[in-house]
Amino acid sequence: MDASLDIRTGVKETMPTVFGYIGIALAFGIVGKAAGLSPLIVLLMSMFIYSGTAQFVVVSMFISHSPLLSIVLSTLLISSRMILISVTVAPYFKNDSLWKNILLGTFLTDESFALGMNKLNFTNHTLSFQWLNTANVISFLTWCFWSFVGAIMGNFVGNPEALGLDFAIVGMFIGLLYMQVIADRSLNRKLQLIVIAFTLFLTYIGFIFIPSSLLILVVTLIGCGFGVVIKRAYF
Repeated sequence: MDASLDIRTGVKETMPTVFGYIGIALAFGIVGKAAGLSPLIVLLMSMFIYSGTAQFVVVSMFISHSPLLSIVLSTLLISSRMILISVTVAPYFKNDSLWKNILLGTFLTDESFALGMNKLNFTNHTLSFQWLNTANVISFLTWCFWSFVGAIMGNFVGNPEALGLDFAIVGMFIGLLYMQVIADRSLNRKLQLIVIAFTLFLTYIGFIFIPSSLLILVVTLIGCGFGVVIKRAYF
């Protein structure tokens, strides 16, 4: 990464994350096809729901014939973490127009958010609409295209986990986390490692006691609070 915030740089810096999208999008397409959805329906879900976890949940609820209201509320709850993400990103675009902010918020993902937070370490804590919108558009198009391909492949692949596709998104986030730690010199390295370890521990415990639909939101809130407290107290 460098300090440039133009479209060309956005394309270059977003491309490494594309492989993570491809793996999980293929997996969703295959799962959707196995559930009886046509490739067109799978594509429309990726275009209009555009939330990996939520889409898997929607498919499972569809199979179990859950009420429409339950599906809608579950999708809303799972995606509620995007409120926190959007609030974090919004201050960097306060000088941009409302429609630009709406566009960025509509297509913002966990991955483009993480990429943006890494970018701040190289740009004196500034972001541009051109750069982040490029990251968002590439992410959106990649997700939609490869989920559609996965649905077509569903006739030939019965179990996507056997190919390791379910680990692709995890691997991508591990890489982004590593980049964040080595690039961010504004925070004490020990503080970063403590917060990471605490978050991993909290996630492990959360899987036992917290519903999966709430886990990310709860861990994010507690982890951020923990980081703020120990930073002020010890760093």
